[in-house]
Amino acid sequence: MTGEGAAREGGATHNSITGGIFFHAVIQGRDITVQLPPAITPALSGLPKPASAFTGRDRHVERLLADLAPATADADGQSTVLVSAVSGLAGIGKTELAVQTAAQALRQPGWFPGGVLFVDLFGYDPERSLSPERALEGLLHALGVPGEHIPGGLEDRQRLYRSVLAAYAREGRRILVVVDNASTTAQAAPLLPTDGTTAALVTSRHTLDGLDARLHDLDTLDTAASLAVLDQALRHARGTDDTRFTDDTEAATVIARLCAGLPLALRIAAAILAASPGRPAAHLAAALQAEHTRLDKLARPDRAVRAAFDLSYQHLTPDQARLFRLFPLNPGPDLATESAAHLADTGPDQAEELLQQLAEAHLIEPASSWGRWRMHDLVRLYADEHGRTHATPDQRDNARTRLFTHYQNTTEAADTHLKSRLGPRAPGFPDRAAALQWLDTEYTNLTAAALSAMTPGHPVATTSLAFPLIAYLEYRRYFSDLIMLTTTALAICRELDDRYGESLALNHLGLALREVRRFEEAIDAHTQDLAICQQLDDRDREGTALNNLACALQKVQRFEEAIDALNQSLAICRQLDDRHGESSAIGNLGLVLREVRRFEEAIDAHTQDLAICRELGNRHGEGQALSNLALALREVRRFEDAIDALNQGLAICRQLDDRHGEGTELHNLGAIFRDVRQFEEAIDAHTQAAAIFRELGDRHAEGLTINGLGFLLHETRRLDEAIDAYTQAAGIFRELGDRHSEVQALTWRANAERERRRGG
Repeated sequence: MTGEGAAREGGATHNSITGGIFFHAVIQGRDITVQLPPAITPALSGLPKPASAFTGRDRHVERLLADLAPATADADGQSTVLVSAVSGLAGIGKTELAVQTAAQALRQPGWFPGGVLFVDLFGYDPERSLSPERALEGLLHALGVPGEHIPGGLEDRQRLYRSVLAAYAREGRRILVVVDNASTTAQAAPLLPTDGTTAALVTSRHTLDGLDARLHDLDTLDTAASLAVLDQALRHARGTDDTRFTDDTEAATVIARLCAGLPLALRIAAAILAASPGRPAAHLAAALQAEHTRLDKLARPDRAVRAAFDLSYQHLTPDQARLFRLFPLNPGPDLATESAAHLADTGPDQAEELLQQLAEAHLIEPASSWGRWRMHDLVRLYADEHGRTHATPDQRDNARTRLFTHYQNTTEAADTHLKSRLGPRAPGFPDRAAALQWLDTEYTNLTAAALSAMTPGHPVATTSLAFPLIAYLEYRRYFSDLIMLTTTALAICRELDDRYGESLALNHLGLALREVRRFEEAIDAHTQDLAICQQLDDRDREGTALNNLACALQKVQRFEEAIDALNQSLAICRQLDDRHGESSAIGNLGLVLREVRRFEEAIDAHTQDLAICRELGNRHGEGQALSNLALALREVRRFEDAIDALNQGLAICRQLDDRHGEGTELHNLGAIFRDVRQFEEAIDAHTQAAAIFRELGDRHAEGLTINGLGFLLHETRRLDEAIDAYTQAAGIFRELGDRHSEVQALTWRANAERERRRGG
């Protein structure tokens, strides 16, 4: 159990939480009321970079911009259309039109001060297609909603998402939503706003007439626009001096005609010339002429795109073509150059050169940052088909193994820098910050790889990737993903009859369930883990299972059972001379003893814990022990000793950049400052703690700290501010299902309101 983030306010226990947005009720019924805080840090700038070669779409852009403008009424009293759906042939430029239009709309003063939400639904890729539930999860994350607060069901996520968008609109921060590559109305509709202010753009290969949207059908480019795209793309790649298309207009016209006005095919044609500066346009026109019957025959949406891909693919060198075919083996959204090197079994420099050449051919594109590459979903399908055809010469299974092994080994190396226990740090990273940066960048690839490894023949890869990710997921508080991965790993371990792996999965599943306040499920997971450890006669893990089970039991106030489990855990750790385990067990025992008001025993337990942590050089544990000791000292009114312990713990947390620990120390420090009537110091400490918990997404801790802040403001007669704090806290508790804390906050608010009516 980590350091207690709770302090007693007026006889009740308080905690704190963090996130980007306060949600003040009403998850009952059909309504949700959302209040945005003054400052948030959502991810509202994910629009892809517009292409340089874009022409022939002025009329479409104008129509879309007219629909996106802030709501006005026309002469007939009809308000501006808020949802526009662009449909057309694969490769016709639907996404580019949406991106170009969105970029122009964002430059219009006052149109979208809130920024843009962009989501690619990968609607035509059966393996990567996003369900509305998964897409809403990503959008809610981008809007600053903490992961453990995102509900599980489609309807609940949809209501919360639309409420957050409406809250942005009310605050004057109107957002543009761009939903790309939707395959059906059912996939796109839940992502669309309904507040009458927020605007949306949707793209699809189908006409989604069930969206109640303004429909825009996108046709192929005419000859003039096609010629302009060819020339612009070539000049952008090679500079304004490359005039091969304008010098040979006849050849350029043939190329434009054979590409059938398809923007993707036109850009690929220009890229082919750009990659070969000495190649005449006429030579490319002749090559296309040989393929024109195929373009004519493959006139269905995917077939026209396939012809363009075939043309580019045929001009690749063997090494380029092999990497192109292997690229789709990466299950995540983009691929790092380093990872591509492992995939292709080559050096980083050679891999980077091959990737750049593929990018020049428009078969892949740079992703969000340099050194990362992504592949359009249709290109990905095309490449994967060729990859399966060439599976034997490409040694496809070996390539997949190399990539997943790279992910596994690097994740394991990064994991050593996140462990709190002392031990050797892997040399792959210079420090903890570098390890975290890599994990942050590769996180979506790693989780996708762990889940995709469930395919037949690769079950162990899931657990090999999932287990080293656990410390990172816990640190970033990605508990939803942690529950998903550990649940998957648990099923695989049971299928393989891997009892040790089953125990490990249950242990961390229980820890994650406890963090999202699913306490009974956590108790069940830890109970199953304990039974396995006893069957295996693994005394070390049995002690850990008892410790974690006790932490979950404490959360549901089964204190005597928790004390019994902790005493058993403590006896095992002492028998094994496991000082780390002993420290954890005795520290948690102190917390439960404090709950049952055995304060002197609690002080003794935390003092022993502190001594062990200092003996082991465990700075993180030392800070936690100091915090827990301070809470017990407070109960016997040794306030000065408690403040001294908290200040020591606070210094350690800041030294270790332990933000959650820092928030906990500040919360507890504020509570003790109140005890000694240092109200301004207490208010400042609670305000800082609430901000930290909000930043980290710990909603329950945020609610408890805000509630405590309300109590302080109440005592200093700042009644309006106190009422606002109680209201915020009650809303958070209501959302989390903590009825006891909600009632307490509402009761205190009622008292403050009565005092205000009486004139304070």
